[in-house]
Amino acid sequence: MLGPTLEGDRVRLEAPAREHLPSIAKWRTDLEATRYLLILQFPPSPKQHEDWLEKAAVSQDDIVWTIVDRGDGALVGLCGLDKISWRHRHALGWTFLGEKERWGRGFGTETTRLRTSFAFKQLGFEKVMTEIYSGNEASIRMVQKLGFRRAGVLRRHRFVDGTWQDLWLGEMLRDEWKG
Repeated sequence: MLGPTLEGDRVRLEAPAREHLPSIAKWRTDLEATRYLLILQFPPSPKQHEDWLEKAAVSQDDIVWTIVDRGDGALVGLCGLDKISWRHRHALGWTFLGEKERWGRGFGTETTRLRTSFAFKQLGFEKVMTEIYSGNEASIRMVQKLGFRRAGVLRRHRFVDGTWQDLWLGEMLRDEWKG
C-alpha cells in the first residue's frame, strides 16, 4: 500500500506516484547508490518500475513512501515497511537514499524515525526489524543511535564483486522506542 503523508522537520514521506518513476529509475541504475540494496533485479526496465508502483499500491504486506526534502521539495529516496505481519504486529523497515549528495546529512535518520514512529504509534506494531549489509557501517550506526539492537548476523549471506557480505539484523520493540 502507499503510505500516508508523514511530516518531519526536514523530510516529508509521501506516497510514490507515476511522476516519481524517472527519479526512481535513475537511482536504481546507479551502482554506487544501490550497492547495499537487499533485493534488486539489475538493471530494472521502465516496465518493472511501473509494475513495482502498481504492486505497491495494492499490497497488504508492504507500505511504501517517497522521501522529499522539505527545504527544496526535491525527491531524495524511498522507504517502507515490508513483510508486514498484521497478526504478529511486526514489519521490516528500510530506507534508500538515491540522491547521493544528500547522504550523511540526516535524511536517513529522520526518515527512519518517522517510519518507525508510524509503525509503533499508528499501526500498533510490537516490533520493527531492519537488515543492513556489511560495509554499510553508517546505516548500522544510525539505526543503533535510534535504539535498534543487533539481533544477529547472517554470515556470508550474499556474494558481490568477488566477496562475501554478512547481513546485520536489527530490531526494536515498541517499549524500547523513544520517538
